[in-house]
Amino acid sequence: MSQPFNPLPLDELTAVFARIKGLLLTEDKVDRALQLLVQAVRDAIPGSAGAGISLFDAQGRGSSTAASERLVEQADAAQHDLGQGPCVAAWTAGKTVLVHDAAEDGRWPLWSRAVASLPVRSLVSTPLGTTGGPIGTLKVYAALPAAFTAETGQLLEKFAVPAATLMAHVQGPETPRHLSGPFKGALAGRDNTNRACGILMERHGLTAEQAFRELLRRARTDGTPLSRVCSDLTDGPRLPTVG
Repeated sequence: MSQPFNPLPLDELTAVFARIKGLLLTEDKVDRALQLLVQAVRDAIPGSAGAGISLFDAQGRGSSTAASERLVEQADAAQHDLGQGPCVAAWTAGKTVLVHDAAEDGRWPLWSRAVASLPVRSLVSTPLGTTGGPIGTLKVYAALPAAFTAETGQLLEKFAVPAATLMAHVQGPETPRHLSGPFKGALAGRDNTNRACGILMERHGLTAEQAFRELLRRARTDGTPLSRVCSDLTDGPRLPTVG
C-alpha cells in the first residue's frame, strides 16, 4: 500500500533551494550543501527511510557522496560494487528509475539479493545532469514496498536541479580546489562514455545500460581503464562483436 503523496509546498521547496544557494556563496566546502540537500529530500518525501547522492567517475565507478542514513550508504555500496542497480541504470540511461519492490524486481538480481537484509524495498533514483550529461544520481529509499509513485519521481527531479547546479558551480574557476576526484573524472569522461555507449547501442541493438555494462566488462576483462576502452571505440578501432 503506497503512502499518500503530499508534495512539498512550493514555498518550502523554494526555501530549500535558496538556502542551498546561500551555502554555495558563503561556505568553503560543497559537502555541507549536499548533506543539506539529501536531508531535505528525506524530510520532504513521505515514507522515506533515507536519501543520498552518488557520483560516477570516468571509469564508471560509483561513490556515495552524501547520505542521510547509514542504510543509504550500504544500499548504494552494493550497487557500486556490483556495477548494477537502479542508480546505475538511472545514470547510464539518463532518466528516473522507480522500484516498487526490490525483493520482487528482477532487473538487477545481484543487487536485489545484496540488499535483502536491509530495510530497503522501494526506491526512486534520478540522474544529476550537467552540460556534459549525467554524472551522478539523487535517490530516496523506503522500508516498505510500493512506497513511491511517478509523482515522487517528479518531485525528486525538482530536487535534482539544485544538486546539479551545485556541481556546475563547483566547476567554476573560483572554486577549483573543492573539486574532488569523482567530480573531475565524471566531468572529464562522461561525454566520451556517452559516445561509446551510443556506438554500441547502434551497432548491436543494446539498451544504454547494456552498452555501459559491456564497456565495463571489457575494461575489467582486459585490465584496461574504462576511459581507454571508450576512446579506442570512439577514435576508430572497433571492439569485437558483443557476446
